[in-house]
Amino acid sequence: MGFSDNNTNMRVQSRWCFTSGILLGLTLIIAFAFSPTGAYDPLDPNGNITIKWDIMSWTPDGYLAVVTINNFQQYRHIQSPGWTLGWTWAKKEVIWSMVGAQTTEQGDCSKYKGNIPHCCNKNPTVVDLLPGTPYNQQIANCCKGGVIASWAQDPVNAVSAFQVSVGNAGTTNTTVRLPKNFTLKAPGPGYTCGPAKKVRASKFLTTDGRRVTQALMTWNITCTYSQFLAQKTPSCCVSLSSFYNDTIVPCPACTCGCQNNITQPGTCVESDSPVLPSLLNTSPKNLAPLIQCTPHMCPIKIHWHVKLNYKEYWRVKVTITNFNYRMNYTQWNIVVQHPNFDNVTQLFSFNYKPLTPYGKINDTAMLWGVKYYNDMLMQAGEMGNVQSELLFQKDKQTFTFKQGWGFPRRVYFNGDDCVLPPPDAYPWLPNGSPSPRVGKVFLLIVSLVVSACLLAFL
Repeated sequence: MGFSDNNTNMRVQSRWCFTSGILLGLTLIIAFAFSPTGAYDPLDPNGNITIKWDIMSWTPDGYLAVVTINNFQQYRHIQSPGWTLGWTWAKKEVIWSMVGAQTTEQGDCSKYKGNIPHCCNKNPTVVDLLPGTPYNQQIANCCKGGVIASWAQDPVNAVSAFQVSVGNAGTTNTTVRLPKNFTLKAPGPGYTCGPAKKVRASKFLTTDGRRVTQALMTWNITCTYSQFLAQKTPSCCVSLSSFYNDTIVPCPACTCGCQNNITQPGTCVESDSPVLPSLLNTSPKNLAPLIQCTPHMCPIKIHWHVKLNYKEYWRVKVTITNFNYRMNYTQWNIVVQHPNFDNVTQLFSFNYKPLTPYGKINDTAMLWGVKYYNDMLMQAGEMGNVQSELLFQKDKQTFTFKQGWGFPRRVYFNGDDCVLPPPDAYPWLPNGSPSPRVGKVFLLIVSLVVSACLLAFL
């Protein structure tokens, strides 16, 4: 009987270990599955870039179309050197001419005599024209060097467009074939585009406002962004400090890389290095970012400092520092999630817009620089930072400095999620007790489960 009881106990313990292992594995899977690195952005759930292709008229062997790129993302914009759009023709189409954009290559047009197409490639790649393009080569919303503003920051400039004349394409709605395999780079990877879909024909109001015209045929392509696809490592981090604690919590070490990474030699340079001037004189085109050597190795650091505490208000200072010697961040923005943004009272030198992706919950704000003043975050150096102060009104029912309440829950820079310090490292009130060390508690539970399983078979 004793031997049978031992077998029963071992089976029970084995099942318990197996069940615990499954639950632990599911916990890890869920944690990774809901990380913000996927294409879904919880702070901008409906954000995307929509490419609209409107056929405006038929030509002897094809059609004339206007292609419009609309950025419906609240805070993620396309900065210099701009967007690059590509696709694959369904048949043997060619591009006879373009206005407001151009293809990067002409391709093999040797079979054409006399009138040579603008592009004969099966997979054309299109880029925007630069500012200053002659007016006879422009259309509305073109020629910005591929730069497109975000929807919340500058809706007027959140669009780009060009005109294309396509040949060998069919001349009716039934003979035209939709292009395939759309790609969008802005300017690097990160966007995934779905298939082209026929939609209701676009309608246009004439300049006098008295007549409505419409396209002969319209299709849409929707592109979504994934930070995981855009870059292998984070691009920004957050450091914290407060008036009630002498501790400055830095960005976690090696957040965006490590200085001693032998696989990426020469990825950083000291600010006082004698070779820095020669590196800066090198043309930055097609060169990797030149980062100032720091423990975190991030191009961008955002510092949140709880500065002052008044009877009815409290004040925060936000500083954004650029550690990239080869990058000016134009039209930069940050998005901060904090429960007291529903009572923000005043900002200095930053623009502010509340983001409410879930209706009445007002805990997320978008901040960006004032035009012609600090809307450009300069390269690393003395001018490589911008800062502002935020004044919040206290809600006595919810306000507290305990347990890190004064610090943000999430921070984005130019639409990319920034790495925050672990919660147990936040500055604490002198009379406050630190929160449980979540990471260590988790590891302790894992070790206990493993130990129990091992003891079960001894």
